[in-house]
Amino acid sequence: MPVTRNFYVSHQWLRELKRRGRGPVVAVYFRVPDDLVVWIGHYNRGRRQMSAAEALGFIARQENAEGYEVIVPERIPRSQVHRIKRLPQVVGWRYYPGAHGKKPCGCPVCQRGDYGARQIREKFGD
Repeated sequence: MPVTRNFYVSHQWLRELKRRGRGPVVAVYFRVPDDLVVWIGHYNRGRRQMSAAEALGFIARQENAEGYEVIVPERIPRSQVHRIKRLPQVVGWRYYPGAHGKKPCGCPVCQRGDYGARQIREKFGD
């Protein structure tokens, strides 16, 4: 995600990424040229190509930017990385944006290998 004025939006993917990983997640801040072509879209919808500058503007104009992602289709050289930062490990959403307070999907695909998955499948599965 591009760094925006909203810390939560910029780091919204942390909890979802942490859910399947091990250990703390850190932020790696890097710069890309404004004219670099990237893919942008909502995590469960189609993506489209545009420049990095256009992608930042697109996200900034969204009323709710939760769930958007920007994919940089090339390697980021070390010279473009300017900061690595520890983050609070409770920032962001899990499962999908707006999931808090809603019952989880109990199907075996959504609940595979996660802590407590058996209980969720038994309670909410079809």
